[in-house]
Parts: sequence; C-alpha cells; structure tokens
Amino acid sequence: MQTPNQMIIDVGADSKDKAEKLVGKKVTFTTLSGKKIMGKVSASHGNKGMVRVLFEKGLPGQAIGQKVVVE
Repeated sequence: MQTPNQMIIDVGADSKDKAEKLVGKKVTFTTLSGKKIMGKVSASHGNKGMVRVLFEKGLPGQAIGQKVVVE
C-alpha cells in the first residue's frame, strides 16, 4: 500500500528527543511552478532525529530529496 501524502524527513535533529519537540510544526513544500503543499509533523521516526510528515495532498515524485520549510 502506498501513502503518497506521508514523508519521512531529516530535519537535522540528532536525537529522538529533539525530533519529538517538532511534532505539530507546519511544513511547506514548494514545487518548481510555485505551488505550495502544506503538511504537519505528526511523529518522530526512529532514533536518529527523523520525523514523519503528513501532507494535505500527495507529493510528486520530484519531491524526494528536495528541501522543505519547517515553521
């Protein structure tokens, strides 16, 4: 089963505790055409500071490896 509206993102946190502090923050991905896709950090993922983000719409394949803005 694919879930294109979820992504695991590296936010630069180096521990699970720092990643858990980001839960609830808003995330914005901007496409090349300028369209913004909004999301929200829902949980930490693993022990190395990754977070799971739920976006309102599915992200395009070009989003993999691109930068997002965490507010």
